[in-house]
Amino acid sequence: MTGVSIVVPTYREAQSLPHLIERIGRLRADSGLDLELLVVDDDSQDGTVELVAARSDPWLRLVLRKENRGLSPAVVEGLHHATGEFLVVMDADLSHPPERIPDLIEALRGGFDLVVGSRYVEGGTTADDWGFLRWLNSRIATALARPFTSIRDPMSGFFGLHRSTFERADALDPVGYKIALELIVKCRCERVGEVPIHFENRRYGESKLTIHEQLRYLQHLRRLAIYRFGVWPWLARFLAVGAFGTAVNLTVLTALLRAGLAAPLGLAGGIGISMLGNLALTGYPSHVPATALRRRSFVRSSGIGALVNLGTALLTLRFVPTLPIAAAALLGIAVGGIVNLSVNRFLAFRERHVRPRQPG
Repeated sequence: MTGVSIVVPTYREAQSLPHLIERIGRLRADSGLDLELLVVDDDSQDGTVELVAARSDPWLRLVLRKENRGLSPAVVEGLHHATGEFLVVMDADLSHPPERIPDLIEALRGGFDLVVGSRYVEGGTTADDWGFLRWLNSRIATALARPFTSIRDPMSGFFGLHRSTFERADALDPVGYKIALELIVKCRCERVGEVPIHFENRRYGESKLTIHEQLRYLQHLRRLAIYRFGVWPWLARFLAVGAFGTAVNLTVLTALLRAGLAAPLGLAGGIGISMLGNLALTGYPSHVPATALRRRSFVRSSGIGALVNLGTALLTLRFVPTLPIAAAALLGIAVGGIVNLSVNRFLAFRERHVRPRQPG
């Protein structure tokens, strides 16, 4: 098995594709590399299928996807279809220079597990009109990835790796658009290199980077943290959200008691408002498909914790009537929190957070 497979995920990129195909065709002729191009299209229905079918290039293939659509799943499927010894991933919007693919391959042959085309190493640049906010967004995202890799541009969507590196991937489950970070972590890449590139603005079509995709990146980081470090990052998140809910609960309880409400109503009001605050803050677990049934299950399981919270506080006040109401509320929060933790994680969604066994 020899050659280089270039995987290009697409969704409504029919305007850009002809230019990319021509540039890769010239690269084949000039570099002497045995290149194949896999266009992995998420059923764009914009002429992409017809465009590829109309070309006679034997090194050009189309993978049409109609299920589980999304950039990262498209890349993973394309990598599975690839036949080359070296695998390269790049965007279709002409932001990545295919002319730097030989540099990626040379670095891989030099011993790296994975090599990214980097905007931030010496010699790397971005378009002059990239804008401060876009630059800042990229830098923040890069900083958030620091626990997983020390390279300067882990957000790059232009990278190459050995087929053997990809084949040792463990439980790929990417979310959003940063597939390179997923591969660095789950392929256990010890040597990751960077090749400087010039990152250009897209010339055609519309950007797929939305606020929703940026939030999905945070979900992706959470998954990777649980995978690499075990349950502790998730537990820290749970405790942080719990602390926020406790503060809201006690604040509302104090306000309602001062307004003259009886203790049961004050306790119920504090619990209810804090529960709504927690749900607004966390939504539902990011690993759960966004179906109405799953959402109802999450709300019900959180409701069980709230009822246990209220019941514990009321029983405590009944048997220890001299205890301050706030103290009873804190006891209820503690017991309800433990129940909520157990129900949410092990009953409602039955997810086990187990650190993966390392080979060898």
